[in-house]
Amino acid sequence: MPQTITTSVKSLVEAAEKELENLTVEQARALHGRDDVVFVDIRDIRELQRDGKMPGAFHCPRGMVEFWIDPQSPYHKDVFAQDKKYVFFCAGGLRSALAAQTAQRMGLKPVAHIRGGFGAWKKAGAPADEPQPR
Repeated sequence: MPQTITTSVKSLVEAAEKELENLTVEQARALHGRDDVVFVDIRDIRELQRDGKMPGAFHCPRGMVEFWIDPQSPYHKDVFAQDKKYVFFCAGGLRSALAAQTAQRMGLKPVAHIRGGFGAWKKAGAPADEPQPR
């Protein structure tokens, strides 16, 4: 018997964005490089290798977000214990909305995400480190 999926990814992302601060690339660029802001790149390592990186962003794979944020987790990363704003992004802005929503629900604040993700960031000519040849 086939599965009946009752909630779409689109509806999950739309609901997440209603709870979040959603940044345009221009708004994110204004925050980039500030000492009180951490940009969190949740893309897979292969995406970083293929598409490049945002200078200064902290890489946290989507599958580890909850574990790296939680100070009680053996996988906790100190970067998430700072009194800073956290701006999440992925390739297109869908996964980052869900990750930022989860982070915010866990108590991390303030959080935001970049609509359009790294793709929109690069398309707008924002700073990006090019992929490194293997």
